[in-house]
Amino acid sequence: MKPVLGGYLLFALLPFCWADLYQAEAERIMNQTPVIDGHNDLPWQLLKKFNNRLSEAGANLTLLNDTHTNIPKLQRGHVGGQFWAAYVPCDTQNKDAVKRTLEQIDVIHRMCDKYPEAFTCVTSSAGIQDAFRAKKVASLIGVEGGHSIDSSLGALRMFYRLGVRYMTLTHSCNTPWADNWLVDTDQEQPVHGGLSDFGRRVVWEMNRLGMLVDLAHVSVQTMTDVLAVSKAPVIFSHSSAYELCNSRRNVPDHLLRTVKERGGLVMVNFYNLYVSCNKEAANLSQVADHLDHIRKVAGATAVGFGGDYDGVSTVPQGLEDVSKYPALVAELLRRNWSESDVEAALATNLLRVFRVAEEVRDSLAQEPPDDEPIEYETLEGQCRTSYGYPAQASASASAPSMLPAALLFPLLLSRLL
Repeated sequence: MKPVLGGYLLFALLPFCWADLYQAEAERIMNQTPVIDGHNDLPWQLLKKFNNRLSEAGANLTLLNDTHTNIPKLQRGHVGGQFWAAYVPCDTQNKDAVKRTLEQIDVIHRMCDKYPEAFTCVTSSAGIQDAFRAKKVASLIGVEGGHSIDSSLGALRMFYRLGVRYMTLTHSCNTPWADNWLVDTDQEQPVHGGLSDFGRRVVWEMNRLGMLVDLAHVSVQTMTDVLAVSKAPVIFSHSSAYELCNSRRNVPDHLLRTVKERGGLVMVNFYNLYVSCNKEAANLSQVADHLDHIRKVAGATAVGFGGDYDGVSTVPQGLEDVSKYPALVAELLRRNWSESDVEAALATNLLRVFRVAEEVRDSLAQEPPDDEPIEYETLEGQCRTSYGYPAQASASASAPSMLPAALLFPLLLSRLL
């Protein structure tokens, strides 16, 4: 009976042995091809916790522990490239969005300056590969929300000069030129029916610059419009598959097929609510389901990772922080993903999309910048001036200046009486 018992024990231990083998294989692959993640909100945490004061002892990114992200976790997770989000909320729109976004761009640059042994700020596909060789995290900047440019193509161009390499066209609010994802719910109404004419010009200028167009957070019609007009492949920096979780933040199958046709990329989000449609519960296997689905519908060249770490309140069991990427890769290997498909999802898909965007930029090098401003009448808010616009188009801009006089009149009258 002993040999039989031994066989049973061996059979019982096989799953654990295979688990170790998949994990070891994931580590081996990621040593050569580390993950490039599409979206991480650590800069937002630095603002919330420390008002961007990296000099504070608690802001030490080697020791910081109450976030999804720190330097040791990035290293254990084999993160070789990271798009850091320069995010400011929608309530900055028509107020101080540009200034606030500049501050978030600044803190990302200061992260690279303060921790040169861990981070290197890069602005090109070649720069990412150089960082891989140096065993540092290639740090790129993505502006999360078109409200950050305040409808200014000049601001967009300046962001590019400061290192921004993608912009999410909307966040969870409409801009004066594009509809956001909430118009596909009962929470908001469409304003533009997707992209406005100025929105199409924003996309063209991004193509001319070589800035990736990010469609996370936009409406389905905005997705459709951009996929039709963009000369370069687009990305979804942190979105998942609508077929598996019917959140409007996810990408429906008919557009996954268009992404495949246009050579784009969907980088899967880890937020529970977009993985399982249950904010309180999701797991690593369900994230792998989204990766599987996108690969099935759009092909292995269209899938990537966009964890949304430090920008979401709950993450799946097994993916608690950025150190857990190897566990997800091990699950893909367990599902018979080939090594080349894994490497594509980890990095080579993003590198390809980035290179094509650079090629489109080079092909448009002789095209002049678009210097036609947005129509003043499409803008809202009272916190902007109207310099340069015809007087009749901006007459309403003078209305706020009447307010102080109107308030002062009763006071002056009371003193006269």
